[in-house]
Amino acid sequence: MELAWGGVSMGVFGGLALFLLGMEQMTDALKAAAGTKLQMVLERLTANRFSGAIVGALVTATIQSSSVTTVLVVGFVSSGLMTLSQSIGVIMGANIGTTITAQIVAFKITSFALAFIAVGFAMLFLGRQEKVKHYGGVILGLGMIFFGMSIMSDAMFPLHSYPPFFELMVRMETPLLGILVGGLFTALIQSSSATTGIVIVLASQGFITLPAGIALALGANVGTCVTAMLASIGKPRAALRAAVVHVVFNLLGVLIWVGFIDQLASMAVACSPVYPDVSGMARLSAETPRQIANANTLFNIANTFIFIGFTPLFGKLVTRLLPEKPRRLDQPIVTPKYLDDHLLDTPSAALNVVRMEIGHLGSQVLLMMSMARTAVERQSAEVYREIEKADDAADILHGAVIEYLNRIGKRQLTEDQSQEYYNLTQSADTLESIGDILEVDLSGLGVKMIQNKLQPSQTMKSILEALHGHVYLALESAVKAVVDNDQLAAQDVLALRKSVNEAVETAFRRQVKSLAQSDLKRLKTLQIEFEMTDKLKQIYSLSKRIARLFVPREV
Repeated sequence: MELAWGGVSMGVFGGLALFLLGMEQMTDALKAAAGTKLQMVLERLTANRFSGAIVGALVTATIQSSSVTTVLVVGFVSSGLMTLSQSIGVIMGANIGTTITAQIVAFKITSFALAFIAVGFAMLFLGRQEKVKHYGGVILGLGMIFFGMSIMSDAMFPLHSYPPFFELMVRMETPLLGILVGGLFTALIQSSSATTGIVIVLASQGFITLPAGIALALGANVGTCVTAMLASIGKPRAALRAAVVHVVFNLLGVLIWVGFIDQLASMAVACSPVYPDVSGMARLSAETPRQIANANTLFNIANTFIFIGFTPLFGKLVTRLLPEKPRRLDQPIVTPKYLDDHLLDTPSAALNVVRMEIGHLGSQVLLMMSMARTAVERQSAEVYREIEKADDAADILHGAVIEYLNRIGKRQLTEDQSQEYYNLTQSADTLESIGDILEVDLSGLGVKMIQNKLQPSQTMKSILEALHGHVYLALESAVKAVVDNDQLAAQDVLALRKSVNEAVETAFRRQVKSLAQSDLKRLKTLQIEFEMTDKLKQIYSLSKRIARLFVPREV
């Protein structure tokens, strides 16, 4: 009987597409359900290699994707939110967490796939609460995974009557060939879970033995490193080192076990259920899927235990392999520190690095504020020129933040994330406006005073310094409110209103009092002092605008 290759190919590739779509749907829904907790756990609970490994396993088990975890880790290392040594433990743990997918797909519940899809769809599109929708997305994705496996399994059934396919599968028992095929296929589709899923489908049809399945699964562990390497392209050295750690760890693990596949198979058999009431091909297809899943789990747990004590050596090795690049003379005056493109698919993490980058922008604007005070005290045109350079740097950072936020805005955001997106956009724009006031208005007034050889009175200089001090504190607290989402810092800004208003009134009263007894030169000085007072008041008003974004109501 001639094999209908068209039907087989359509079923296999269509089922694989549905499987991958289900994985993506489930991962996205799980990430949305986890929200900021996912990012918080990765950032704060990875103090040492052991807690890092546990966190990596738990996070990956939660979102069902080691690739997502490692890409997040590369992004966090690139952004400075995580050190290289912290990332190594997380990467090791991620390999354990991803084996949960294989354990799930080893369950023979494909007959319930359509029920999962129906229930998940109903929860996703009819649910009113965000959490219900997220969990509906998880169930829908799970149903699509099992339905995709069912389609692939049915499509492969005719291959039972095609001896060349059986011969090809027998060759997979050759460890190096199985590892190579598993690695290449995983690198192509960038999902070790999908590769393992297909291996389990093949096992459930009786096409492959346990040693062949283990070899293919080992290859999948190598192939999945491609995703992290791609994520590190164009990133700082620290991010590339984290990706290389992933490659080295997985490669060494495979090299250790390649000669012990039979022993690993024996351990997997010992901890897997048996079906003595069936025999032959039926028994092979009943027992092998779970044995492959268990072998995959044992392999990754054993590797983590073997290498967890050598994380400092891993760090030293990759640092020696990838030393820091010398700084180029043509590099821009400032570049974003925290923004990372690979975090865009995880909006909670992306919004967090925007906060950090706004802190970077805020530090530039605060530097300009300090320079402005120094320039007035010293009557220094050189300091005013430095303010212009600092504003150029602030403009670069503002442009990068807004461009990154625009890309986040194209993602599917929750209601809370949409509000955070708005608050961060407004904060960045307002800080840029403050920078313009400092660079264009205050610097312009200062240069005008120097050019006309005008000197503020000692009393007026003291009043302006006091006002500047209050406004500086307000701006500093406003930046803290953005970076830390700190309501108390925001309230500190609003609480300075009385002090700022009193300082402004004192300045204006002093200026009005001086009008009657001033010559022409003094009148020019008073005009500049008046405008400086007004510009400092504007900066405080803009700081309040930022603060109000982070308090429920003004207090």
